[in-house]
Amino acid sequence: MAKLSKSTRQSVRIIGGQWRGRRLAFPVIEGLRPTPDRIRETLFNWLQAYLPGAVCIDLFSGSGALGFEAASRGAEKVDMVELDLQAYKQLQANKTMLAAEQCTLFRQPAQQFLNQASKPYDIVFLDPPFDANLWNEMADLLTRNNLLHPKSLVYLECNKYHNLEQFPDNWHLIKDKQAGDVRYCLFAMQ
Repeated sequence: MAKLSKSTRQSVRIIGGQWRGRRLAFPVIEGLRPTPDRIRETLFNWLQAYLPGAVCIDLFSGSGALGFEAASRGAEKVDMVELDLQAYKQLQANKTMLAAEQCTLFRQPAQQFLNQASKPYDIVFLDPPFDANLWNEMADLLTRNNLLHPKSLVYLECNKYHNLEQFPDNWHLIKDKQAGDVRYCLFAMQ
């Protein structure tokens, strides 16, 4: 794979766990906005008791910041789904650099992946491009395809105006914060 020039590449750092301080390169792609350090630190403080041995999925992986962070902090398995070819190739390079064998990469639409998946996840990272407005569709697919169990947690990142009342009835909002225009939440299943 050809290296990206500095003008077309950025990076984000892993903030905890075995790969703490390692930097993940990611390409400049419209709509790709890695979860900022401050939000990730809060999120992973929320999840720290649940991550060891967890089976996770990072839908719309983008930079891979959430999926690789989960793996760094002890997740047993992390499925990472990304459609964009350039982002996917960089995820492959980052996986190799970290020797992240617990991470499995999938290049396909999130909808297709969720319609083919067969086992539930302990933790779901749901952070689609804001302009795509896919949160409710993804919530419906996760629920309808039985990809959540009674102890599953779903992290959701959206714009601060998104209506959370449209999510399935069994999704219970347990954490809800805002940073600038970003709202980030954690749901538990009931």
